[in-house]
This record gives sequence, structure tokens and C-alpha cells, in this order.
Amino acid sequence: MNAGLSALLVVVLILALGLVAVERGRGGAKEMALVATLGAAAAAGRVLFAPIPSVQPVTVMCLVTGAALGPRAGLAVGPIAGLVSNSFLGQGPWTPPQMALWAGAGLTGALLRTVCRRAVGLAAVAFAWGVLFGWAMNLWYLATFGPEVSAASMVLAGARSLPFDLAHATGNAVIAVVAGPALLRLLGRYAVRIRTEVVSPSPAPAHVRAGPPPPAPPAPVRPR
Repeated sequence: MNAGLSALLVVVLILALGLVAVERGRGGAKEMALVATLGAAAAAGRVLFAPIPSVQPVTVMCLVTGAALGPRAGLAVGPIAGLVSNSFLGQGPWTPPQMALWAGAGLTGALLRTVCRRAVGLAAVAFAWGVLFGWAMNLWYLATFGPEVSAASMVLAGARSLPFDLAHATGNAVIAVVAGPALLRLLGRYAVRIRTEVVSPSPAPAHVRAGPPPPAPPAPVRPR
């Protein structure tokens, strides 16, 4: 089994586990619908930004989703966005690692939710993910197509992709500052609506549980 097929199977498994976790979570069908909508919106944004190389909103939307809705939703949005958007931009062996990396971005947003809920923190994490995304894709490309994975080859590949990685990171930071806070507030309100808590009724007082007192016995009748 080659590396590309192995990566595809791993990503499909991660996506399946994420969707199962969302379906079995407290939000149920409502959370699944919201996650699917966010994935489609992220995919549409990526297609819309396609004329600008490496600039797209998917990474920021994954981070925000994880920070606002938790790790289950953060894990699922990225793979959906990658798969749907590549249906328009072109599917290929690069699709599985992209899906896996965006799933990782969603999990990062959940783990660093206290940082990502602030505009500056979200911009910093999104910038870092732009650089990490490019280097991870370089590593996957060298591992899959060669010629080899070594420090020299990684430095060379990183130097070649540096303009695109900086464009990705800078675009992430700008999108995070401009749209991140509003999206966080929006998803926060939806999270309250879709996550209902079932509260068991409080036990009844002791005199209610015991029922009404038994009637008093009739008084004896004395003969005259």
C-alpha cells in the first residue's frame, strides 16, 4: 500500500469518527446540520478566494468552529470543506492531507479555545497554522513522490513554498482579525440553541411521596 492510499484511508477514518462523534453528541441532528453548513460555507469561501494564491478562509473557520463548538465540530468541518472545495478546484492526491490538516486546525481551535476566542490570539494561531500547513504539505509531498525526506530536501521545499506559505499565513491573520470575532459570537449563540440539557425532575417532598394520611378509625358505638 503506497503512502497516498494510506493517507486517504486515515483521513476517511478520522472523518467518519468525527461525524459519528457529532451525531452522538448532545447537539445531535442540529449540530450535524450546522457543521455541514459551516463546511459548505468554508468551501464556498475557498472557491471564491481561488484567484488569490494560497489565501482562503478555511483554516480560520476550522479554528473558530473548534473554539466555539468543541472538538467534534472542529474535527469535521475541515475535511468537509476540503472535499467539497476540491470538487470545484480539482481533486487529487493532495486532497487527503489537506483534509487531515484542516481537521487538525479544528482540533487546535478546541484545545486553544481560550486563546482563539480573542482576536489577537486567533490571528496568531491562524498565522502559525498557515506556515505549518505549508511545511506539512511539503513533507507529505516528499514522502509520497520523493525524491527523499531529509533536512536538505525539506529546506529546499520550504524555500520554494515560502511565498505561498506567507500568503496563506498572512491571509489567515487578516481574516481572523476582520471576521473572526463576529463568527465566534454567531457560533456561540448557535451553540447555546442546539445544545439542550435534559434536567431530571426534583424528587417530591416526603409528605407528597407518602400520600395522604390514612383515615382515622370510626369511634366505637356504646350501647345504651
